[in-house]
Amino acid sequence: MTERTESAARVAIIGAGKVGSALGVALRNRGYRITGVASRSRASAERLAVRVEAHAASDPCAVVGEADVVFITTPDREIGPVAFDIAHRGGFHSGQVVVHTSGALTAEELAPAREYGAAVVSIHPLQSFADTETGVERFGGCYFAVEGDAAAIPVAEQVVADLGGVLLHLKGEDKALYHAAACVASNYLVALIHLATGLLERCGLDREHGLQALVPLLDGTLQNIKEMGATQALTGPVARGDVPTLQWHLEAFGRSDAIAGDLYRRLGLYALQIAREKASVGTTEAKAIERLLEGVEQSGGRAG
Repeated sequence: MTERTESAARVAIIGAGKVGSALGVALRNRGYRITGVASRSRASAERLAVRVEAHAASDPCAVVGEADVVFITTPDREIGPVAFDIAHRGGFHSGQVVVHTSGALTAEELAPAREYGAAVVSIHPLQSFADTETGVERFGGCYFAVEGDAAAIPVAEQVVADLGGVLLHLKGEDKALYHAAACVASNYLVALIHLATGLLERCGLDREHGLQALVPLLDGTLQNIKEMGATQALTGPVARGDVPTLQWHLEAFGRSDAIAGDLYRRLGLYALQIAREKASVGTTEAKAIERLLEGVEQSGGRAG
């Protein structure tokens, strides 16, 4: 953990969910003064306020006046309306920096605050937050995507530095692809593990034991990715041009779950692109795999 800083910045937190709570506690630990916490749920605002020694409110306008930096950590759909409401009730003022933590939305979602003299910026931690405690611990070493007004960028950079994070400057137009990458790496990984444990459940393992069986494989794969990169870490039947095994897999899916089988085909076709990049599969095998996964060839069985 980095050393505590004594920042002069006064911070208001609007939205006391997992991200807002983790951020509030982490900033308080780094020496920021949390002036107030607002949340639709007064109880959640009070829980965080006690931890960061701030006052709680259900009305955002009640906590933003004293703040140098206002973090809006509500769900994405509420960021724009909350910013509009605060702005048009005179909550923002010149010299403030207003921040949201959405990975998908740009800083323009906070444009109403700019109309009242504030500078706006988005700061998104590239991390998943299951609860407040683990969230606080995960800021260190985390990448933070930052984009917004030039006047707000130095404040965002200081926040990231104080949290022990790594700065990632983005253009607003790239936020959607950036967030899609995060979604694939995190949310869809969960979906894939759920699919895999479901397949093992059909083999007689309950999901808990199926997950335990997969964890060493997952750990090994992640370590390979860290050491060699995603392309060189690819293994398995697609990477080695093993058409009979792929055919066998597809036949098994055909007997059980057409949706899972289709997902297997789509992922296999993407893996084939990686295998070609890795040059681990020959032209003939690659064409055969492509035809098989696209459903051009669906007959035949597994070779012994």
